[in-house]
Amino acid sequence: MKRHPERHVGERGGWLRAAVLGADDGVVSTASLMIGVAAAHGTKEATLVAGVAGLVAGALSMAAGEYVSVSSQRDAELADIARETQELAVDPKGELEELAALYRRRGLDAELAMKVAEQLSADGRRLDAHMRDELGLHESTMARPLQAAAVSAASFAALALLPLLALVLAPASVRVAAIAVVSLVGLALLGALGGRLGGAPVGRASLRVSLGGAVAMATTALIGHLLGAAGIG
Repeated sequence: MKRHPERHVGERGGWLRAAVLGADDGVVSTASLMIGVAAAHGTKEATLVAGVAGLVAGALSMAAGEYVSVSSQRDAELADIARETQELAVDPKGELEELAALYRRRGLDAELAMKVAEQLSADGRRLDAHMRDELGLHESTMARPLQAAAVSAASFAALALLPLLALVLAPASVRVAAIAVVSLVGLALLGALGGRLGGAPVGRASLRVSLGGAVAMATTALIGHLLGAAGIG
């Protein structure tokens, strides 16, 4: 029987999280902002300006936030690696015993644990072994600030276009409903895609994202309506 290669989703974690978070925020925040303005009796032009401003400001904010957050994580990872490198230079035998102790705790007997530690540490691979088994770090899953910032900003801007397009194309009488429906459909599809890429149940992921967006849009619609009724809009 032909075996198919296993597909793991862990290596997607960094960029997938940034993409899903950016896209979700792009739809929810932009649509909610536009619905709030429209519900306060704002004109089509005012609603469009609010949406475009929300798209630009939100994308830049997401990029900056992701870069700062992921940079802090990267700094911590690099600090751990530097500390481990120094410890290996100062006390290589002690670090080898520490690695063997890790394998003993995982169920290997003492002799086999030491052999495994020695073999994995051979040929200049000592640091790799300690990064992987002691620190839990691997190059493919380490934090990448620029990647996270770029993915987050791009996904925010791309999905924020949905409510803008709905506003431009929909008749004035169904403007708010069109923004809400298009945005909720986009959120449902986004949730399903995120669940599929992340290996989670598609239906549950889609429902979770859609419900959150619906609550946000309903809340801003109510606030906009109240402000408009009070003559503030």
